Amino acid sequence: MKEKMKTIFFNLSKKLQYACEEILLMLMFVFLLFYLRWITNHNYQHHLLITTRSTNKLNKQIFILAGQSNMAGQGGVHNFTWDGVIPHECQPNPNNILRLSVTIKWEIAHEPLNYAVDCLHNCGVGPGMAFANAILKQDPNFGVIGLVPCSKSGTGIHTWIRGNMPYDQLISRAKFSLKHGGTIRGLLWFHGESDTKDKYTARYYKAKVMKFIQDLRDDLKSPLLPVIVVVLRYPKEPFDRKFKFVNVVRQAQMDIDLPNVIKVDANDLPVESDGLHLTTQGQIQLGNMMAQAFLNTKLQSLKYDSNKIYHMSS
Repeated sequence: MKEKMKTIFFNLSKKLQYACEEILLMLMFVFLLFYLRWITNHNYQHHLLITTRSTNKLNKQIFILAGQSNMAGQGGVHNFTWDGVIPHECQPNPNNILRLSVTIKWEIAHEPLNYAVDCLHNCGVGPGMAFANAILKQDPNFGVIGLVPCSKSGTGIHTWIRGNMPYDQLISRAKFSLKHGGTIRGLLWFHGESDTKDKYTARYYKAKVMKFIQDLRDDLKSPLLPVIVVVLRYPKEPFDRKFKFVNVVRQAQMDIDLPNVIKVDANDLPVESDGLHLTTQGQIQLGNMMAQAFLNTKLQSLKYDSNKIYHMSS
């Protein structure tokens, strides 16, 4: 009888022990769920607070970024995959640098800036974040910067006309960027590689890019909108054989004769192994050059000197 009672009590104690362990595990699971929910909500509220605080400011200083793959950003991209390296010059500035996303919403700007606008997994570092950070470093009172990426890889100048998707999307995004207040301060334009492959397109590049700038200014009702034009870099050998007429397009870019057009020469900036796309460091240098060029002219008269070209040493 004693042995039977011992067995019953032993089994009962085991069941109670298992039950307690199960209850403890359930309580720990419930606690973990509440904790994760709190963390997620806390981070979301923090993100929302920062984003709302920034996007509600009505004095956003807006820059449109357009062109081809170099403006979209290929810094750090190898074998169609971005290495994920973000130097401090390209780090987010949550309170002061925003990005208009592909879903037409202002958000905290971060690399890769052109993600989903043109490229996905192979989109890397471009000049935009370095440009914005350099502006704020030199002028901390510049205000909240809103970046509007609109680049489309592989698009020749003939596609950047009214009625075509790249141009119409640019105009649509640019107009939306003004919806909650702000001023479009300029267009950053890095384009022309595709047009260096053919003699005909290279020959007419100047006329077409000037028409693009004039139409852009007309459609945005900003007849003197500043435009920073990046003068193409010569491709490295042996890739230069594919881009035979780069000298023609470079000269066309240098010869643009419109007010408020600022030229920045990308020649000699470091490029990736493909001989064409700027490295991450090259993009940072370019962003700094563009910022310096913009700040050097923004307080001058409305008619900027379109004949001055900014080089690496400028």
